[in-house]
Amino acid sequence: MHTTWILSANAGRARFFTESSPNGPLVEVEDMLNSAMRQRMLDTISDKIDPKAATSSGHGIGGTQGPGQAHNARAGAPNKDYQPAQTPDQHQAEQFARDISRYLVTAHQQGRFQQLFIAASPEFLGTLRGCLAPQIAALAKQELNKDYTQLDAQQLQERLHGQVRAQHAHPR
Repeated sequence: MHTTWILSANAGRARFFTESSPNGPLVEVEDMLNSAMRQRMLDTISDKIDPKAATSSGHGIGGTQGPGQAHNARAGAPNKDYQPAQTPDQHQAEQFARDISRYLVTAHQQGRFQQLFIAASPEFLGTLRGCLAPQIAALAKQELNKDYTQLDAQQLQERLHGQVRAQHAHPR
């Protein structure tokens, strides 16, 4: 018999439930909190920018770079390799998603589950997808972009089974 785990997550909390049979109750096996997301944003920023930090950057003064040179080339970051900066919240959410992935890999290696159902807040689901190990992503039989982290086990099970029934009744 396959054991299914249900992951209910957002950027601040991840709850893991096990479901041994479709008619059996959900049992919570882990409740992970991302304490960094709960702190005030100012508490998470460790680097303070000095008002003089950009004085030699050339921004707003006509620039000191030659023609055809990217504004960030002197810093060793040419435009083709540019990646947008993350906010502290985005960085913390990504770190939390990586923690979740590591936890799932370990649990799967221990044989604790064979299938995975993911319900995550829309903002966090994409981050989580990008951080899941390939072997865990392959076990995800269904994803739902809903934040159910505040529901108890019975409410969660009712919502999930209702969503599955609705999707089977109205396939896309």
